[in-house]
Amino acid sequence: MEKSNKKRMIVLALMVLLILTIIISFQFGRYPISTKELIGILLSKVYSMDPFWIARTEAVLFNIRMPRILLASLVGASLAAAGVAYQGVFQNPMAAPDVLGASAGAAFGAAFAILHYSNSYMITISAFGFSLLTVILVYIISKKARGNPLLGLVLSGIMVSSLFSAGTSFIKLVADPNDQLPAITYWLMGSLSGAKISDITFVIIPISIGLIPLMLLRWRMNVLTMGDEEAKTMGINSKRIRLIVIICSTLVTAASVSVSGMIGWVGLVIPHLARKLVGNNYIYLMPGSILFGAIFLLLVDNISRNLLATEIPLGILTAFVGAPFFIYLITKGGEHF
Repeated sequence: MEKSNKKRMIVLALMVLLILTIIISFQFGRYPISTKELIGILLSKVYSMDPFWIARTEAVLFNIRMPRILLASLVGASLAAAGVAYQGVFQNPMAAPDVLGASAGAAFGAAFAILHYSNSYMITISAFGFSLLTVILVYIISKKARGNPLLGLVLSGIMVSSLFSAGTSFIKLVADPNDQLPAITYWLMGSLSGAKISDITFVIIPISIGLIPLMLLRWRMNVLTMGDEEAKTMGINSKRIRLIVIICSTLVTAASVSVSGMIGWVGLVIPHLARKLVGNNYIYLMPGSILFGAIFLLLVDNISRNLLATEIPLGILTAFVGAPFFIYLITKGGEHF
């Protein structure tokens, strides 16, 4: 009981930390916004009051900061949730959101759209569509494979990912080196610099459809980690639960990558960080990972837009943070890895 209460308190503390991180993110930037201005602008949307801030401050807050902060929170939470779900389903601590090729498909879709369209909305739609198409192909191929179905699914993911990665490389080869190629390269490195409210409205439905079932099924994921025989004795259809979890994880991954580009390490490292805090029980591990993922990507995005004069792609920063920490995990992590 004491351990459960402690874990609940940790999850609650992460919620508070996320709120504080969001508030700091609103204020932190090349155009600083004071706490007084932030509170005043937000309250002015509820109560009638005379503004003591300039119009530019309000424009920066609602048109630039808010979409970016909300999108960073959604993407970080989604990638972390997908990562921890895949690790449970495949019973593999190295599983990540791109294990079934969703990221490779999104990369190809984005590159294809950049080559043929200039509309950013078409890039998002194309990335999302090809991401889902990739996973559908992986699933169809895996059904034809013999032997262990989970191993067949992972191997199919690797093969299809390689094909789409080759397609992306070919598009880069034929793209205009002065215009299209830099755009493709920058997208592949991951960024939220162009975040808009339309991006949030595009991803909020698929992310919600994916995250809500993952939260509701989190106690059943504990049973999946015990193996199919144990699940069967408890009256749980492990194959059906596993399929639902994979579909939901793929959906949130596809939606996230379609608006953020390729952001690695979040879905791989954050679940292990959450395990350090709340243990392996998915009742606490799933919400812990979601909150930790949102906090992590918000902090990384703050560094991305403020460290240098030019914005640093998120994929570079997450690799700088994630790779050394993962080395620590595999050498010192012990039972949590």
